[in-house]
Amino acid sequence: MRYLPIDKQLFIQNRQRLSQLLKPKSLVVLNANDIMPTNADGTMGFRQNSDLFYLTGVDQEETQLVLFPDHPDEKFREVLFLRETSELIEIWEGHKLTKAEAEQATGIPQKQIYWTHQFEQVFIQMIFEAERVYLNSNEHTRAGIEVQTRDARFIDEFKRKYPLHHLERLAPLMHSLRAIKQPLEVPLIQKAIDITDTMFRRLLKFIKPGVWEYEIEAEMMHEYLKNRSRGSAYSPIIASGANACVLHYIDNSQQCQDGDMILLDIGAEYANYNADMTRSVPVNGRFTERQRAVYDAVLRVMKEATQMLRPGNLWDDYHREVGKVMESELIGLGLLDRTAVEKQDPDAPLYKKYFMHGTSHFLGLDVHDVGNKYRRMEAGMVFTVEPGIYIREEKLGIRLENNVLLTESGNIDLMGNIPLEADEIEELMNNQ
Repeated sequence: MRYLPIDKQLFIQNRQRLSQLLKPKSLVVLNANDIMPTNADGTMGFRQNSDLFYLTGVDQEETQLVLFPDHPDEKFREVLFLRETSELIEIWEGHKLTKAEAEQATGIPQKQIYWTHQFEQVFIQMIFEAERVYLNSNEHTRAGIEVQTRDARFIDEFKRKYPLHHLERLAPLMHSLRAIKQPLEVPLIQKAIDITDTMFRRLLKFIKPGVWEYEIEAEMMHEYLKNRSRGSAYSPIIASGANACVLHYIDNSQQCQDGDMILLDIGAEYANYNADMTRSVPVNGRFTERQRAVYDAVLRVMKEATQMLRPGNLWDDYHREVGKVMESELIGLGLLDRTAVEKQDPDAPLYKKYFMHGTSHFLGLDVHDVGNKYRRMEAGMVFTVEPGIYIREEKLGIRLENNVLLTESGNIDLMGNIPLEADEIEELMNNQ
């Protein structure tokens, strides 16, 4: 892997924390993600299943983890299965983890590490001691295209082979655990953010009238790759002019024009952890009066929303309060009428015409990380804060986004060092 080794205590502690949530005599099975095909003999880059990585730190295909804390034989309480390598695999694909290396990465003793092709002969010695079996699935409110994962195939196979066991959902337990970032996780998120910071400062010196959005993307990738990042945490949005009013614009194919703003929703990945930053900057390095007014309005909403992110708050309450702040700013910009706002349907607020998405989401191993919106906010959670104003009739879209860690003593803006104030943006863009 490109990233530096991660302290195995993170994964040891994560497995211990999960074990404490299991019902008695329970067994857990997790599977690596597939390597996804493209066409002919092509494949996409491998991306590990986030839950499996969270519990093992193994970043390799054809990996399985079985946990059974109550098994009477200690050697079956944590079992890891790896893809067995060969000289042929070494020649064509490169190095795969040895058992010794896997022990060093995961903290699971070598005697409890097997090859994946040994799964059935080992699993049969474990399964009949279990009463309940926790199996994993992708439970996310924003899940899109359905693909049959290894976990999904395993569920089908398990039901056929062992129909009398009681099945449990692992996802709610993983969502609960992963929502609270452990002390060893925060530096990994911060590293992704620091790479993003370096990249953004590079872009501020590069952006000017006439450059193409994809050229900006190329500059971005250069900075990512040379800093041990696999690349973008998500498909980057580099949206100049009217493109900024398309929330998920990813073509990045247009030329940047003098006088336009450009919206940059870009963030680095590091060690499977993610940054998620948005900045909006003037292509020519100077805000017009109108651009500055809208920018400052968004920035004020962002700062107030950040202060609202604190332990004890509820997700829906938080978003309603942010909406009230946004209403006030849109009235000040002449985009909403105060009287109309007072008479609006509370279930269809008028501000949604110009600010149609949420203000925050969980962040971590996934960009839209797992977590429960009905759970009160707690110390250790990491959220984005990303208000925006999109004025299609003016071909002007501005969004600002930082990543915030909640603590008992106050919020920590993990992106506090990344340029944000309009004056600082102008200064950096004009001092080459």
